[in-house]
Amino acid sequence: MPKKTVVIGFLGSQLDAGQGAGRWEKWRPTISLAQHEDMVVDRIELLHATQHTALAQQVQRDVGSASPDTVVKLVPMDVADPWDFGEMYAALYDWARAYRFDTAHEQYWAHITTGTHVAQICMFLMVESRFIPGVLLQTAPPRKQRAGDPGRYTLIDLDLSRYDVLAQRFSQAQAEALDFLKSGIATRNKRFNALIEEIERVAVRSQASILLTGPTGAGKSHLARRMFELKKAQHRVEGDFVEVNCATLRGDSAASTLFGHKKGAFTGAAADRAGLLRTAHQGVLFLDEIGELGLDEQAMLLKAVEEKRFFPMGSDREVSSDFQLIAGTNRDLRVDVAQGRFREDLFARINLWAYTLPGLAQRPEDIEPNVEHLLARCAAEMGHAVRFNVEAKARYLQFARSAEALWSGNFRDLSASVTRMATLAEGGRIATGLVEAEIQRLRWLWEPQGGSPIHKGAVSHSRADGAALTALLPADTLAGLDLFDRLQLQAVLQVCRDCSTISEAGRRLFDQSRTQRSVVNDADRLRKYLMKFGLGWDEVKGRD
Repeated sequence: MPKKTVVIGFLGSQLDAGQGAGRWEKWRPTISLAQHEDMVVDRIELLHATQHTALAQQVQRDVGSASPDTVVKLVPMDVADPWDFGEMYAALYDWARAYRFDTAHEQYWAHITTGTHVAQICMFLMVESRFIPGVLLQTAPPRKQRAGDPGRYTLIDLDLSRYDVLAQRFSQAQAEALDFLKSGIATRNKRFNALIEEIERVAVRSQASILLTGPTGAGKSHLARRMFELKKAQHRVEGDFVEVNCATLRGDSAASTLFGHKKGAFTGAAADRAGLLRTAHQGVLFLDEIGELGLDEQAMLLKAVEEKRFFPMGSDREVSSDFQLIAGTNRDLRVDVAQGRFREDLFARINLWAYTLPGLAQRPEDIEPNVEHLLARCAAEMGHAVRFNVEAKARYLQFARSAEALWSGNFRDLSASVTRMATLAEGGRIATGLVEAEIQRLRWLWEPQGGSPIHKGAVSHSRADGAALTALLPADTLAGLDLFDRLQLQAVLQVCRDCSTISEAGRRLFDQSRTQRSVVNDADRLRKYLMKFGLGWDEVKGRD
C-alpha cells in the first residue's frame, strides 16, 4: 500500500489571501497543492499565526472544494516576530519535536514557497537536519496566469548523494583535496593513501586537536601546513598558521613564547607580549615536538585547549584564543605518560585524532614518485629541466629501495640527495657516475659514529649483506621484496658467508627447530630457502 502524502507548510498571509469568487482567478500556493492532477495530497499541516485564523479557515474550505479527500489541519503557531530567526526556528523546532511522524505509512513534503523568508529558511534547516523527515516542496505560479491553473511544483531531496552530478563534483573535490595534501605526488603506498584520505575528512570536518607522530623528516610539519591551507581554501578557518618547535623553548621563554607575558613578569620582560596562542586565534597552531614541553607549560596548554582561555605570565586577567591545535612528535607519548614526563590528561585531549606518518623506508614504492616530484621542483628553481639517464635512474632506485638505504632523515635525506644530483648534473642529465657518487655519499652519511667494535662489525656485515643482495638478485626481484624478506635474507647470507659448508650453515640457522624433527636435513632446508630467490649455494659463496 502506497504511503500517504502529508504537506507541511506555512499559510501565505498575502499569497493565499483572496475574497469572493475572484480569488479563484489568482494563483494561491497552498490551494494549488490540491489542484494538481498528478499530485495527491492526503493531509496538509497548515501552520499559521492566530491573527490569520479566519484566512486559514477560508483556505481550509477552499482546499476542501478543490480536493474533498485532502484533509487540512490548522496548526496555530504564534511568533512575536516572524522575521526573527531565533524565535521562528525555536517555534518550528518545538512543533517538529512534538509531532508524531509516521514514516512507515506517510511521506512528508515541506512546503517552502509560503511564509516569511526566515520561516522558509527554518523549514529548510528542519528538513536538512532530519527533524522533519522528508523532502522540500517548491511551488510556482503558471508562466501565464489562467484561472484554475495550479502552476508548477518541484520536489527537492536534500540527500545530495542521490544526485549523480553533485556526487561527481564532491568526488572530484575530494580527489583534489587529497592531491593537495600529498603536494601533487602520486603516492602508491596503500596504507599511506588510506591515512591521507581519513586526514582529509578530519581536516575539513573537525576543529578538534590532531596528533601527528612519526620519525624526524617524515613530513609532519609539511602535512600540518597543507591541512591548514586546505581549511583556509574551504573557509574553515580565518586566522593564520602558527608553527613553533617546542624543543627550542626553555625556561621562562617557553611560557612567554606560547602564552605571552605582562611587562615586568620576569627579568628581561620589558614590554607586553601577546604570545603565539593569541597569534593563532581563529587559525591553526602547530606545536612540533610537543613532548619537549615542560609539565607547567603542559598544564597551561591543557586549559587553553579545553577552555580557550589562559593567563599570560605575570597577569591576573585571563585572555582568550580560539585556535585548532595540531601537535607533532617523534616520541611515543604513551611511554612519556607512563614515566610521568607528559600529562595524561593533555595526552587524552590531543589524542582524539592521532596519525602515525610512516618513514620513507616503510614506503619504498613511493620513492620513485617523490624523486620525480623533487626533480620537477629542482628544475623550477634552476630554470632548466633535470632528468636521469635510464641506467642511472634504475641504479638509484635499486639502491634507494634496498635495505642498505636507511633513510634515517627520511624525506629530508631524499630531498638533499636529489638536490645534490640535480645541481651537479651536466646539461641537466644525471648519469650513472653521479648516482654512484651519491650512493657513496649516502652510505657515508648513514655510517654510525662512535659505536662499539661489535656494533660496527654488525653494521659492516649488514652493509656487506645489503651489497650482496644487490649483486645476487636482479633489480626487479629485489624491488619486489618486502622489507621483512630482505632483512631475513640478509641475515641468512651473513651466516652462509661465515660457514664453510651448506650443512654447517643449515645447522646454525635451524639450531632449535632441528631438535623437534624426526628427519633432519638442514642442508636441504637451506637449499630450498635459497631457491625461493633463485639462489644456489655456490652463488652465495661467490664460486664460479
